[in-house]
Amino acid sequence: MIKEIIINASTSQTRVAITEDGKLVDFFIEHPEKQRMVGDIHLGRVARVLPGIRAAFVDINLKHDAFLHFSDIGDRLDELQSMFDDDDDDENPNDENNQKKGDEAKEDPSQAYKKLHKGQDILVQIIKEPVKGKGVRVTSAISIPGRFTVLLPYDNKVGISKKISDYKERRRLRKIARSILPSNCGLIIRTAAREQSEEILIADLKYLVKTWENIQEKTKNNEPPIAVFRDVSTSMSVIRDLFTPDITNVYIDNKRIYKELTEYVSLIQPDLLKRFNHYRDNEPIFEAFKIEEQIRGLMHRKADLPSGGHIVIEHTEAMTVIDVNSGRYAAKKDQELNSLKTDLEAARELVRQLRLRDIGGLIVVDFIDLEDDKNRKKIYDELKKEFKKDRAKVAMLPMTDFGLMQITRQRVRENIVQSMSEVCPYCEGTGMLTKKSNIIHEVESWVKRYKLEPITRFLELKVHPSVALLLREGFPSRITKLQLNNSLRVKMIVDEKCDPRKFHFYNQKNGDEITEEYKVGG
Repeated sequence: MIKEIIINASTSQTRVAITEDGKLVDFFIEHPEKQRMVGDIHLGRVARVLPGIRAAFVDINLKHDAFLHFSDIGDRLDELQSMFDDDDDDENPNDENNQKKGDEAKEDPSQAYKKLHKGQDILVQIIKEPVKGKGVRVTSAISIPGRFTVLLPYDNKVGISKKISDYKERRRLRKIARSILPSNCGLIIRTAAREQSEEILIADLKYLVKTWENIQEKTKNNEPPIAVFRDVSTSMSVIRDLFTPDITNVYIDNKRIYKELTEYVSLIQPDLLKRFNHYRDNEPIFEAFKIEEQIRGLMHRKADLPSGGHIVIEHTEAMTVIDVNSGRYAAKKDQELNSLKTDLEAARELVRQLRLRDIGGLIVVDFIDLEDDKNRKKIYDELKKEFKKDRAKVAMLPMTDFGLMQITRQRVRENIVQSMSEVCPYCEGTGMLTKKSNIIHEVESWVKRYKLEPITRFLELKVHPSVALLLREGFPSRITKLQLNNSLRVKMIVDEKCDPRKFHFYNQKNGDEITEEYKVGG
């Protein structure tokens, strides 16, 4: 299998695609007006503590206060507080009392609010970007990721990536981790560390320790709210986190980004530098690799299946709903077998779409009904297998008798559709507009109400061209009938900027709008 990373940068955005044999499997996008925030560390100030919802809100100088759930406070808060609490300067973070406090917080997160109070300075890290008017979600359990390791300040645990399955390699890496572990810190060994030497891991760790020292310095010398650490850009984070040995090539069409990434790789893993290519052809890079057409498909509600069926993806306020349809395949004879085949194809495709579109939260899938419990179990197992490729945390419930399956997927940022589009100002995101005939009915109702207490017989009516077209239909036209039946003179003004769901009446003499004064039901 040929696995490639393709990076396209322009003045308006940076896009990163990961493909397997030319098929898009991961896609990331970053806008200048909306920079990546996950991983950033802020010195904030507690704005509110709300035990009722088991959360606190922290001012970190963003539009909305950050949301800190008690379960994200962690048992390292006391040690982190010691950086800027003078009373705790002589306290040993590993003494018996502190250990006891940490154990209590772990046992009963609902009591975590006792550690917080309004106006308290606190160091937090963003773990989820803002979505639909909600603020960022943060944690007080700080972690600093590198290429091969993740540093956990004030934590003593050593972890090895579950994707490293070889027992001897896990034992070797654990031994190295314990030997290089900094004082009063924990360490996680990442998948990329597989078969790497101790010298490389030490070099990676030294960089992280230096970063942590800089964060501590900024924290002590600044007043909140302030950002004390900014994580790397999207393109850099993809190379740091996802540039594994199975990546065949990396193509970059921007000279600056190419230089940044190659300099980074030459420091951490110079043997992989030969896989980087600066794309210089005239044809746009995403067109050349046939990615552009696949991205356009992400904006569609419908995704086709190999056997002729399709899935339809709908976003609602509370959840994402996915409907599985059999299409032409339903005409075959063995209904149960056909339904099973379509559902299996749908299971594979919907996992791919969830990853590609970065859809998180609650997801409900309406599969084609299956009578046999064994077949339902096959769908569940297929989803479980496919979700192993997904880096986000996923939880599933078995299929119900109605063919419904409930899935929750970790939401870290806005999904691709939300980040690449904005709400239509006319339909306000519903995808539906008021029927023109209904608009005409509302205009007629308004005139009937107006003529009971008229200000003037001379009016102006401003409408969208599509509504104006309907008003001019017939002989005599609707607008002529409206004037004759109500003894009024109405001058129609056509305005393309006018909302097609609305109309505006004005007093022709002074130009004042009078629509709301005579609105039906107003």
